[in-house]
Amino acid sequence: MAKIKSNRTSTRKDVIISKAAILFREKGYSATSMRDLAEHVGVEAASLYNHISSKAEILQEICFRVATKFMTHIEEVEQSKKTEIEKVEAILRFHIKQMVDSYEEVYVSDREWKHLTDPYLSNMQGQRRAYRQRIGKIIEDGVQKGEIKKIDPSTAVLIMLHAVSGIESWHRSKKKIEGELLEENMVEILVGGLQK
Repeated sequence: MAKIKSNRTSTRKDVIISKAAILFREKGYSATSMRDLAEHVGVEAASLYNHISSKAEILQEICFRVATKFMTHIEEVEQSKKTEIEKVEAILRFHIKQMVDSYEEVYVSDREWKHLTDPYLSNMQGQRRAYRQRIGKIIEDGVQKGEIKKIDPSTAVLIMLHAVSGIESWHRSKKKIEGELLEENMVEILVGGLQK
């Protein structure tokens, strides 16, 4: 029987979660079975249960790992001495880098979180709402300080996050520009559009 190959920086559970993120993105959480995952990892389905208890546990791991990364980053940005427009730019750049470099996990966290069950579902809904509100507060503060045009903060947050979500199309593109150029173009359009 084959073994799950891990390395110094990742555990067998990490390998399973990483492979599951690819499958959840390609097939969707609901359509992916433990048998599919076992095949993708290259082991018997029973071997997976030595490392994880269920498919639901994998989704929880993916969603909350991503949420923790984003929450940790926004806390750092909020506590920084940056101007409000610089904070918006830092958040946007972080989002773009995550969508470029950790695409599967971020995609699954953004699209498949609705399959979580309570208490995880309610927790994730609360974190997502609070995260958007925190970005909105930065934009609102920027408007009050005269750094950002007079716009509705929640609309600005909605547009920014949907634009970043659209990076999915960039991943599928056959003629895609480099990730760094994508980032610079998006910052120019989105942050440049906010600046007074």
